[in-house]
Amino acid sequence: MFPSLALGFLVTGITAVAAASSIGCVGTIASLDDVSSAIQCRTVNIDAFTVPGGKTFELQLLDGTTVNVLGEIQFGNLSWAGPLFRVIGNDITFNGNNQRWDGGGPFYWDGQGSNGGVTKPRPMMQISISGTLNDVYVVNSPAHVFSITNPGPLTISGATVDDSQGNYPNSRSGNAAAGHNTDGFDVGGSDILIQNCTVLNQDDCLAISRGTNITFADNYCEYGHGISIGSISSNVVVSDIVIIGNHVVNSLYSFRIKTDASATNSIVKSVTYSDNIATNCTDFGVLITQVRFNGLFQDINFNYGTTSLTADSGAYRVAVNCGSGSCTGDWDWSGLQTSGGKAGSIINNNLITGFVDTY
Repeated sequence: MFPSLALGFLVTGITAVAAASSIGCVGTIASLDDVSSAIQCRTVNIDAFTVPGGKTFELQLLDGTTVNVLGEIQFGNLSWAGPLFRVIGNDITFNGNNQRWDGGGPFYWDGQGSNGGVTKPRPMMQISISGTLNDVYVVNSPAHVFSITNPGPLTISGATVDDSQGNYPNSRSGNAAAGHNTDGFDVGGSDILIQNCTVLNQDDCLAISRGTNITFADNYCEYGHGISIGSISSNVVVSDIVIIGNHVVNSLYSFRIKTDASATNSIVKSVTYSDNIATNCTDFGVLITQVRFNGLFQDINFNYGTTSLTADSGAYRVAVNCGSGSCTGDWDWSGLQTSGGKAGSIINNNLITGFVDTY
């Protein structure tokens, strides 16, 4: 046999044995020391342990890996940049089993979030996988929670973010809520479904900064800033967004689209809100605003099911502020019903049809 051919058979055999070994083994993580060996398996079980302060718990997984979280994960307290957890891989099944991931928020919270004060590790959960992420339960994030930059289609189901403890002032926040900038889902990817999740926080429940084909369905958002697209920066496309069947309760805003002041050459298009319920918004029910925006908002619709919105007495039900000529396309708002609060202004937009702003 020729030496090169023999070598080829040998390499193929070794590769096949390694692949079979990764499929058959189960890796167990009970400390960061276990990670490097555990991720050689396509089943990874995570037991309860504490991640030392200043360290990222990172999983770079083999394609097709299943992860099972079997105990509570806590993170040591240390002021640093983060992130606290990062998972990377393709076709991953991540089963959180409602085991808690505790970010130790009260150690960091000072009412300033990522705008100042103590340096807070963020995001808490950096998700860079395709596949499914189920039943992940996060409490007391220092600041932003899920940051999503997926390499392929991703479904997130049954996740919980409970930062409700941050609603109360502490000795460093004065009279303000101690938690701040505790965004639930910061989305910068495409082909994403987020469903049946609960977010109790002090900022956006959902914030989409870029991406296409994103659905946010049957989720519950309370205390924060509601469901947002933006802030939109320059050279960004956001399109084919569906916001359906969600409850937004006791939030500053209910539904918002916003841009950075300096944003140029971006477009937000084909956004549909259907069958949502929003109650007790305290500032704005619907707020769509462009600040000196050199781009387009196109085809923003409330239809295919009724979205009902109740504003507090001092809140504006609906306000729209378009740049000159920068809102285009179809704006069918026949599915939006409002009550409470007071009327807001609609500027540079005569495209809205089917909507009667009622008290």
